[in-house]
Amino acid sequence: MEELGEQVALHGGRDEGQAARRTVRERAAKVISDATVLDDIELMSAEAIANAVLHGSGVTRVSVSTDGHRVRVEVRDDGPGRADLFGRGRIDHGRGLAVIDALSTEWGLEQTPRQTHLWFEVDVQAGPAAI
Repeated sequence: MEELGEQVALHGGRDEGQAARRTVRERAAKVISDATVLDDIELMSAEAIANAVLHGSGVTRVSVSTDGHRVRVEVRDDGPGRADLFGRGRIDHGRGLAVIDALSTEWGLEQTPRQTHLWFEVDVQAGPAAI
């Protein structure tokens, strides 16, 4: 797959997540012209980035790539998921992966003791957008 711009690194700044998801949308728009599909990509990116920031550790890295048939978004952080420190279940959390599962063509989650890697792909349904 061809990278659509450089990898974005998030260091925990307050507005970094919003900027990253907008960057993902802008890069995906280089090959997708359908606004609804771009909305879905932005929503899935927001969920993936939020999961990394809330449950991961270290720097969160986001990349966007394409093979001309699909757009792939990857979100990585330095560490396995963190457990809820207070042992409480939260009713307002936990829907991010369900959203990604419902909207993506394909997705995956790989965790090791040193890294969490969440990725999703979306079919390029329309021809290339005007750049």
